[in-house]
Amino acid sequence: MTKKIHDITIIGAGPVGLFAAFYAGLRGASVNIIEALSELGGKPAILYPEKMIYDIAAYPAITGRELTKNLLEQLERFKDTTQISLKEEVKYFEKEDGIFKIVTNKTQHFSKAIIIACGTGAFSPRVLGLDGEENFADKSLFYNVTRLEDFKNKNVVICGGGDSAVDWALALEPLAKSVTIIHRRDSFRAHEYSLELLEKSSVKILTPYLAKELKGNDGQLRSINIEKVKSDELLELNLDNLIVSYGFKSSNKNLKNWNIDHKLSSIFTSNLLETNMEGVYAIGDAASYDGKIDLIAIGFGEAPIAVSQALLYINPNAKLRSLHSTSLIKE
Repeated sequence: MTKKIHDITIIGAGPVGLFAAFYAGLRGASVNIIEALSELGGKPAILYPEKMIYDIAAYPAITGRELTKNLLEQLERFKDTTQISLKEEVKYFEKEDGIFKIVTNKTQHFSKAIIIACGTGAFSPRVLGLDGEENFADKSLFYNVTRLEDFKNKNVVICGGGDSAVDWALALEPLAKSVTIIHRRDSFRAHEYSLELLEKSSVKILTPYLAKELKGNDGQLRSINIEKVKSDELLELNLDNLIVSYGFKSSNKNLKNWNIDHKLSSIFTSNLLETNMEGVYAIGDAASYDGKIDLIAIGFGEAPIAVSQALLYINPNAKLRSLHSTSLIKE
């Protein structure tokens, strides 16, 4: 059986990885996108789909969901030459006769070049740590908000004291039946302007309290017991939905097996996005070099550079030149 060999494999399907896949398609390359999560779009799609992003060129404001939708629509043009491999974690990769063998938790892939766009690694939510919490997760307990409308006319309790917790409380106030925010400290860590809005809102603020017990059945929460810090005072709050906004933790645990020079989650690259391994490049938040700024806009600019370098690596006789989309795409 002949093994399928892609021109470029992109590890990570956040905004930068998706744009890199599009540009590779624009340049006539076959692409395989490997993503550890079950959906495409990375943090903007999963962690803040309803939040506005203001530093994307030509978009005065765009939500994480809209940005992802647009990137996928852009990539759809090259669906016939783009493979998407979801829920696959790259364990390691190595060269065999000039071709990279990429081993994941599910299978093996083969590629002529690799572009790493995995950001700071796979991420998972910080949980409450209460008994039975997993029974309510993604049913009536949520670690991020994907659709504000899902909480319409609901009694919502939010645990957290950072920007996300306060932002969700303010965003849900006009939709939900009631919103209560619980924080384990007296003061919040959110932006001052957001806190001013919170104080003026109808959101009920309870500080300093800790979540102690969840009550409900069949995945539906009925109430949460909270305890005042350094006190025996207990409160039981009735609710329909609980949002735990304690943030997310990132992990790139397999990076040490990739034989790539790195420190923590940052991969050292040249200004041409080359890693220490020939044929392997890194872009976006995964890449680190002198003067690097971690912005989506920077990652978008790095993608064409890495793709061009990868194509030059694949075919050293090719010319490195700028190609405009108006010349490459014929409607």
